Amino acid sequence: MLYLVVALIVLGIFSAILGLLSHNKKGESSVILADSSSCNTCNGDNPKCEQLCMMEAATREIEYFDDEELDRFKGRQGNQYTDDEAEEFRNVMLTMQQNEVSAWSRSLTLRGIEVPYQVKDELLMLMEH
Repeated sequence: MLYLVVALIVLGIFSAILGLLSHNKKGESSVILADSSSCNTCNGDNPKCEQLCMMEAATREIEYFDDEELDRFKGRQGNQYTDDEAEEFRNVMLTMQQNEVSAWSRSLTLRGIEVPYQVKDELLMLMEH
């Protein structure tokens, strides 16, 4: 029991010394933090990344991808599109670069436009790569 108490005290002192050494004279931490991933790297695997990017995007002006014609679908449910209307979404999606697909999906969400069910699987596949 005595060894355990001594070990905990030594560990506490060691942690305190490391904490003091990790700050410079101005009191700022000198520990290098890993750069957080940008919204361009969010791929759906990390819900926190997606949530943070949506919050960040909501504070900025909505980005359009030469798809203003899709605004007429605002408020429509994903299961209420005809095949021709879904094809409009597919055409826009397939004309953009793959690294833009996630940002386009966020743009649609911020604009209140739900992706047609007919296109959703393709969209998710493009976002994963």
